[in-house]
Amino acid sequence: QLQASGGGLVQAGDSLRLSCAASGCIVSNYRMGWFRQAQGKEREFVAAISRGGGSMYHADSVKGRFTISRDSAKNIVYLQMDSLKPEDTAVYYCAAATFGGVRNKNDYDYWGQGTQVTVSS
Repeated sequence: QLQASGGGLVQAGDSLRLSCAASGCIVSNYRMGWFRQAQGKEREFVAAISRGGGSMYHADSVKGRFTISRDSAKNIVYLQMDSLKPEDTAVYYCAAATFGGVRNKNDYDYWGQGTQVTVSS
């Protein structure tokens, strides 16, 4: 089970850190990803970290502003979001994958419930 938290209402330029706590599974055994879905839009890839933790991937739209990381001891995956923009407003989901592509949401097997991030201008 994946539990995402840390969302909230912030102003443009602020920072937030999202957390994805896993229970019943070990995050280092999966490729872990963050996706987001804005109202009326498709769910899109944001960031992912490989099983070994040595490779991180970020969407072009967040590169340089968001950073995915993992604390294996706590079994938590984080998404540090800096310099937030109104267009980052969405529900953010964490997900776990065993195989498949990094950026394809259909390749992720397990999903958390989502946490709302709202960025005001």
